[in-house]
Amino acid sequence: MNVTLAVKQYISKMIESSGPGMKVLLMDKETTSIVSVVYTQSEILQKEVYLFERIDSKNRDNMKHLKAICFLRPTKVKHLIQELRRPKYSVYFIYFSNVISKSEIKALAEADEQEVVAEVQGRSWEPSVLPRVTQGLTSVLLALKKCPMIRYQLSSDMSKRLAESVKQIITKEYELFDFRKTEVPPLLLILDRSDDAITPLLNQWTYQAMVHELLGLNNNRIDLSRVPGISKDLREVVLSAENDEFYANNLYLNFGEIGTNIKNLMEDFQKKKPKDKQKLESITDMKAFVDNYPQFKKMSGTVSKHVTVVGELSRLVSERQLMEVSEVEQELACQNDHSSAQQNLRRLLQNPRLSEIDAVRLVMLYALRYEKHSSSILPSLMEELNRKGVLERNRKMIQAVVEYGGKRIRGSELVAPTDAVAITKQFFKGLKGVENVYTQHQPLLHDTLDQLIKGRLKDSQFPYVGPSSLRDRPQDIIVFIIGGATYEEALTVYNLNRTMPGVRIVLGGTIIHNTKSFLEEVMLSVGSGGDRTQGGGRQLSRR
Repeated sequence: MNVTLAVKQYISKMIESSGPGMKVLLMDKETTSIVSVVYTQSEILQKEVYLFERIDSKNRDNMKHLKAICFLRPTKVKHLIQELRRPKYSVYFIYFSNVISKSEIKALAEADEQEVVAEVQGRSWEPSVLPRVTQGLTSVLLALKKCPMIRYQLSSDMSKRLAESVKQIITKEYELFDFRKTEVPPLLLILDRSDDAITPLLNQWTYQAMVHELLGLNNNRIDLSRVPGISKDLREVVLSAENDEFYANNLYLNFGEIGTNIKNLMEDFQKKKPKDKQKLESITDMKAFVDNYPQFKKMSGTVSKHVTVVGELSRLVSERQLMEVSEVEQELACQNDHSSAQQNLRRLLQNPRLSEIDAVRLVMLYALRYEKHSSSILPSLMEELNRKGVLERNRKMIQAVVEYGGKRIRGSELVAPTDAVAITKQFFKGLKGVENVYTQHQPLLHDTLDQLIKGRLKDSQFPYVGPSSLRDRPQDIIVFIIGGATYEEALTVYNLNRTMPGVRIVLGGTIIHNTKSFLEEVMLSVGSGGDRTQGGGRQLSRR
């Protein structure tokens, strides 16, 4: 618990995020004192900061060859607005010592007519959302009858604030949380989505995750009204593991296995009706079977529903060439071969059948994965998107994703240098028409929970709220991800619960993301100056 070191690390991060080149550090009276306490002038000169200026000084020269790193108290916003109207430096990276309001963010944006601001730091909770999320999380704890110890992601101020807010409620309402003590106390782990922006961007290949990614699951309902030739009774279907045995048994299986299981059900029906023998080798055959046999449809509405859903998934996979897209996504997310990655990415971007969202998603993955690479081709990829006619607002989302979850923000390394050696390509096989796909990626949550269960999760990165700490292997773990969880992470939790005897994990978040909802979250966060999870408050619990 070293405050001086924490401040020094924060200032170092500010300077490093501006990239190489000569810099000026623009401060006010109070922040000048803060910097002088933690850095000597010779130390900061080594970081290419060659000039130190006060923002309220009236005798500063124009120096367009310098980048400006502004470190100011929120009370100095007016000075900064004046500065941006007549900028003296080439580009501005703006940091505040505390939270500023949305109206002040808007005023800064309006003053930046020459578009010299590269970044404004100061992400925070939307004021109305923090209490709502705190209430939702404490409600889950009460429902589970758990009074947990709390750990949070140190690199995220939002995680810290939520952890402290939950702890406050538990302390205040101690009688409500006075449950029977267990030998090993339960643990609440609070994480931030920005630590892993890659997972929500990947195409998925297990049933539940695929449905949400390609069709959208909203309160267990899927809107199929736009599916070509859909019958009236299937325009909206419900997929609930509580009431649908087939779905419950298949939601974590891969696409090929689901097709095989549906095929087996239909073949069982055919055995009972030998004269109705019909070839069932592909998903198209299955759809034809359901359409041609009203008796089967009546007998097994659940299966006909899943045939329709899987059929639409199959159509979208083929139409958008998602097998090929996914292979390149997996290479970008998991491997370390920049030369191969850029070649495959360029090749795919030249494919006229590649959809706009998939093209943007691939470049986002490249931008996150090779953000600081010395041979980055991101500018030329952006040009390629422009030539393809990708909308400007969609191209802007690429930089927004880096601002949301780039190296400057992350507290963890998403891909370690040794991963490329450790990874082996895994295939799954299914019906004709369901080709093999790569499934290399594991979300960062897998490593975090693995380290936690083994007692290796560092207190320096995931501190406890309060003086106590857990000495024994945790048994009951509640994970909450600010900014939303994904079904790939739900699968990770499911597998850990299956393979780790004595460990029970529940996963929650402010929303369950697919790519579309995640990008909305990113644009809301970055575009509104940092107020995160404004539409949040929704809760999820997964087995």
